[in-house]
Amino acid sequence: MSLVTRNGNGSNAPVRYVARDPFQVARELLSWDPFFSGRQASAFVPAFEVKETNEAFVLKADVPGVAEADIDIAVHNSVLTVSGTRHAEERKEGDSFALYERQYGSFSRSFALPEAADGDRVEAKLANGVLGLTIWKKAEAKPRKILVQK
Repeated sequence: MSLVTRNGNGSNAPVRYVARDPFQVARELLSWDPFFSGRQASAFVPAFEVKETNEAFVLKADVPGVAEADIDIAVHNSVLTVSGTRHAEERKEGDSFALYERQYGSFSRSFALPEAADGDRVEAKLANGVLGLTIWKKAEAKPRKILVQK
């Protein structure tokens, strides 16, 4: 997706295209508060990556600072839901911040699983702030080579 922008001074300067992440645009819109004039401190929303291999569907999520005990993963009616909480650090009386941009809070993401996914065979690993999920494919959904007989 690209957005068209024009020179802000009203001239007929050439149009330039700026690539934008549509999910970032949604996060900005959802965190907008018309009564707050400063920078928004939006809720924590981890970024996900989803890919398909011959054997499985692999999801990765950036969840730095989220403890294993604060992550919940469930499959129900072919929908995978990953939710959790990133807790804010305790602020002590007298602490003074020149800048505070870190994000905290609860999150929840749901993904509809394709028919080929085996919702009973899901593995999850948390390492170095990255949550890895492997949803294995059903045996009948895996590609297989058929030999031609002579």
